[in-house]
Amino acid sequence: MRIDKYLWCIRVFKTRSLATDACKKGHIKIGGSNIKASREVFGNELLLVRKDQINYQIKVLDLPESRIGAKLVDLYRKDMTPKEEFEKNELLKFAKDYYRKKGEGRPTKKDRRDIDGYQENNIETR
Repeated sequence: MRIDKYLWCIRVFKTRSLATDACKKGHIKIGGSNIKASREVFGNELLLVRKDQINYQIKVLDLPESRIGAKLVDLYRKDMTPKEEFEKNELLKFAKDYYRKKGEGRPTKKDRRDIDGYQENNIETR
């Protein structure tokens, strides 16, 4: 089965064209090397999939005949993604919390001092 079709069948990507685009951009790797969307996938291979700034590690257990229901996905793949990857994503959310909402204008002098103080403290702790 083609890798793009497999990733679509096990519901990693919503559409097959999104899976194909991920392959073209180099977000899908097997054995550390980028692969084409037409590459055949076999059992017991380890896929590295970068999606939403998370590096998923998926082990192929079996190949489905066609797209399957969400409850049956674990029969065909094993998610071996380390917990640290998800924790990194949580840290990114906290980093984005400070950004101002659209329409709030430029930072005030107080905002600028807070930003500079935060940056100085982070540089000193490293």
